[in-house]
Amino acid sequence: MSTQTENSETVSRGFFARLQASPFLSELLSNRLAVTGLAIIVFMLLVAVYARLTIDLETIKLTQIGVIPSLHPPSAKYPFGTTQLGRDIFPRVLYGAWYAMLFGTVTVVASTALGVGLGIVAAYYSDLTDNVIMRTMDVLLAFPSLLLSLALVAIFPRSWGMWRAVIALMLVYTPRFARVVRGAALKVLEDEYIDATVALGAQNARVLARHVLPNCLAPITVQSTLNFGLAILDLAALSFLGFGADPGTPSWGLMLANGVNHGLFSVPSAWWWSFFPGLFLAVTVLGFNLLGDGMRDALDPRMREAVD
Repeated sequence: MSTQTENSETVSRGFFARLQASPFLSELLSNRLAVTGLAIIVFMLLVAVYARLTIDLETIKLTQIGVIPSLHPPSAKYPFGTTQLGRDIFPRVLYGAWYAMLFGTVTVVASTALGVGLGIVAAYYSDLTDNVIMRTMDVLLAFPSLLLSLALVAIFPRSWGMWRAVIALMLVYTPRFARVVRGAALKVLEDEYIDATVALGAQNARVLARHVLPNCLAPITVQSTLNFGLAILDLAALSFLGFGADPGTPSWGLMLANGVNHGLFSVPSAWWWSFFPGLFLAVTVLGFNLLGDGMRDALDPRMREAVD
């Protein structure tokens, strides 16, 4: 037993030694704002998982007039107050964290995969392929992101609910990843070891997957982290405008819309209806922005030199 304990302690010390020796992690963990952002994200993830496991979605969707007092201000029993339809805002805000993390993750992962693929292919094959892909990306980037999202959302059936907003934002974010990755891939392709790899007979897919993509992970990681907060914000904006979550869904954007339309202008004013969803939304986006800025500083040596 003692031998197993000593082995586990040795493995733990080795792991933390490697962790501290990593220049990226050392730089990231020394950035207080980045650590603050990471702590916020971890907290929101825990809230999202807790809400998903303990809160019944159908129950918090129900109108409970007569069971729960309408427009009840925050109290010990109802920490975030209640809505005009007798819904407890507290569990709805917590469950909104699950929706934000879930749909935000799908949006970012899908747009990252599509944008990275297009960017690397455009950089590697160049000429006609590069022109076709990047000119298409330029056309999409010419439109304001929210306006383009609204135009795309209107194409899809309302029965798709939040998924139509996810698909629209995925298409909107793809050009950003494609342009960033293309620039990074072009720099990698200028290195001599790429020419040597091709001369040795490596297939195009192997060159892209084993040599080009790993050297583009730094800008991809930073862009994904920053876009995560933006995706959560844009999903809430589309729901706020009526193009996202279905009525009754505990989405932060939809709760904000209901609070603005009814809570702020009701008599007496129900400020809590929109305040708490807005607070959780703002804090979550702030966390991703802080972490993204910290990762950018840690991964870019020029940023570290500028700070020094």
